[in-house]
Amino acid sequence: MTVETLSADSNAVETPEALVARIAADGRAAQRVLARMSDAQKAEALRAAAKALRADEAAILEANAKDIAAGEEKGLSGAMLDRLRLDAERLAGIADAVDQVASLPDPVGSVIEESSRPNGLRMSRVRIPIGLIGIIYESRPNVTADAAALCLRSGNAALLRGGSEAVHSNHAIRAAFAKGLEEAGIPAAAIQLVPTQDRAVVGAMLTAAGLIDMIVPRGGKSLVARVQSDARVPVLAHLDGINHTYIHSAADPKVAKEVAVNAKMRRTGICGAMETLLLDAQFPGSAEVVSALIEAGCELRGDARARSLDSRILSADEADWDTEYLDAIASVAIVDGLDAALDHIAAHSSGHTDVIITKDDEAAERFLAEVDSAIVMVNASSQFADGGEFGLGAEIGIATGRLHARGPVALEGLTTYKWQVRGTGQARP
Repeated sequence: MTVETLSADSNAVETPEALVARIAADGRAAQRVLARMSDAQKAEALRAAAKALRADEAAILEANAKDIAAGEEKGLSGAMLDRLRLDAERLAGIADAVDQVASLPDPVGSVIEESSRPNGLRMSRVRIPIGLIGIIYESRPNVTADAAALCLRSGNAALLRGGSEAVHSNHAIRAAFAKGLEEAGIPAAAIQLVPTQDRAVVGAMLTAAGLIDMIVPRGGKSLVARVQSDARVPVLAHLDGINHTYIHSAADPKVAKEVAVNAKMRRTGICGAMETLLLDAQFPGSAEVVSALIEAGCELRGDARARSLDSRILSADEADWDTEYLDAIASVAIVDGLDAALDHIAAHSSGHTDVIITKDDEAAERFLAEVDSAIVMVNASSQFADGGEFGLGAEIGIATGRLHARGPVALEGLTTYKWQVRGTGQARP
């Protein structure tokens, strides 16, 4: 099998494996250049990239308009189109996020710990880049800039493979980003976009052990499942966001209503959106919370007790409790106390973000301790599940596993470490 690459970078016809090997080799060579660059040089390159993104606004928005038109023709949902759409304000936000990453402390070279042995050897554990990171993502063109900025700031090269829905936007953003890098003396190959949408190339990336050091999937459940099943390269997984908001019996009714509506309706298509609302049977304001969500435009699907609160609630089936809607839809259930809420979350949460609304400190602390998710919140909207809101700058995703990095993955999550040992001529007896 061969693939044809149609980007401005190449018009070669080659096998998927040969294509990945070629561009991975270019990326690894560029990463060696990055490895010897100073903190100031990497920061200046990112500021140049942000400037280029602003300067190329017209071209990027024109490219995005093509993707939106194609998405509408394909019948993409309103939530998907919202994830895809760029305007001047959103593009300015993307450029600002790149500038913000430039201003963050560089983790590379920081000493995690150091000690001296009785024989005089001095041991240091020091942060270093992972190397070449492959990022496979869907629909959201801001990921192109976010991932590029985070990888570069942490000394990594990036090999990006975006979804076909955003192909024009991704190429335009990467082209602008590359201008900034080259202006600052960094090889454009430090940030590459796979120049074909052929799905066989994804398979070649997943099996490129020794060429690609880590894969980060950012997309729906089927994408992540494929990556985890087929990869021969280490994977930093970002699973779907089946996020719960549990309104405890001791919740403030006003806070409960405002947080629940924000958690679902601020932006329905992001991974931090609430997908299931759990209402304590002893909470007196449940009907008002439900009504506020429906009046905000949310379709609710509930169990029998939830439906008794409002005739506008539709009947939920078993699949609803395990669905990431990414739309103005939420499931809602009545639970008999904190233990029942914890049981429901343990059975159905994807381990992304779960929230309790309560004035009871003991209940809040139990929830924080017992919910096994990457992010657990008290009295706050799950829409805060975002690297920028955590003060980390842009994020490459929310990792829901238990190894290496968890929660918003930003600069530190894109590093590993090495041991540096300094001696004065010691020989082991």
